[in-house]
Amino acid sequence: MGSSPEECARELMDVIPMVMHSIRSEMRSHRVAGLSVPQFRAMFYLRRHPGTPLVNVAEHLGLTPPSTSKLIDGLVARELVLRQGSGHDRRRIALKLSAKGEQSLDVTDRATQDNLLAKIKVLTPAEREGLVQSLRLLKVAFSAEKAIGEKIQESE
Repeated sequence: MGSSPEECARELMDVIPMVMHSIRSEMRSHRVAGLSVPQFRAMFYLRRHPGTPLVNVAEHLGLTPPSTSKLIDGLVARELVLRQGSGHDRRRIALKLSAKGEQSLDVTDRATQDNLLAKIKVLTPAEREGLVQSLRLLKVAFSAEKAIGEKIQESE
């Protein structure tokens, strides 16, 4: 007998915050010295969305564009982020990580993955296979939700 959708939702709401807390704690402990948490989050956003405008980063962080601009200024000064002008619209500035920014996030990623690996090693091979299959199903379910949301925004 399978689990109900309600049971699945309850389990997700119970487990995901614990997993995210562990990942965030590990990542924060390995971030570049002197970076604020919002700067760190901005860098990860830029890794996933290279070439994005400042307003998108501000929206992601829940900050105003002027506050985000100041935050980005600090990352640019540290040579972790690059500002690139658009050839057809000089007012549009695209943001992306520099090679130094990418490298600093790679260090954080490796340390975090090592931490997760230590926790997952206690599972049996069959349990790990079940976990991977479940995560793939979640990716499909939540990717579909994102695609639907994007289509709704396009039509508005």
